[in-house]
Amino acid sequence: QLSCLLKMVTLHGIPKDLDSYPKDLLLFLSPSDYAATGSCSQFFINIGKANVDVLPREAPRRQQLLLEALACLKIPGTQINEENAEILGRLVCDLGGEYIRNSGGSLLKDLSQCGSFLPDQEEAIRDVISSGNTTFGPPAEWSAFTLSELSGLIPVLDHSILQQIPK
Repeated sequence: QLSCLLKMVTLHGIPKDLDSYPKDLLLFLSPSDYAATGSCSQFFINIGKANVDVLPREAPRRQQLLLEALACLKIPGTQINEENAEILGRLVCDLGGEYIRNSGGSLLKDLSQCGSFLPDQEEAIRDVISSGNTTFGPPAEWSAFTLSELSGLIPVLDHSILQQIPK
């Protein structure tokens, strides 16, 4: 339905007020199409606010969006800072384990919004949390506030991490 709606909206070219349309609509638009109304980083800020789960995780379109976002943000390797993680928004849910490990704790808060993880992502999240080298500190120093910030990651935590968290 969104794809069809986008065809109707863009029938006579890209409208100047495209940012006022639902963000989910942009999932079916390419950054080059959007270029007339804004920058690629603005496009991905909007995409980051969209419900990327409208597209299945394996969908070529969803994978292409992540690749285009990484290129737009000029992310050279597999390390993503907090500013870029914020721009990527829900697209961080599709980053592989190497990105999660190399970015340290800068992705944890954004990752906690993801509905599910692949096994390599789960392992990377546990590795990062176990290291204690995050803004949240080691699990032994966590508070109720920390747990609420990372609530979406709790199902990923294993026994060795859970037993360190103060009661």
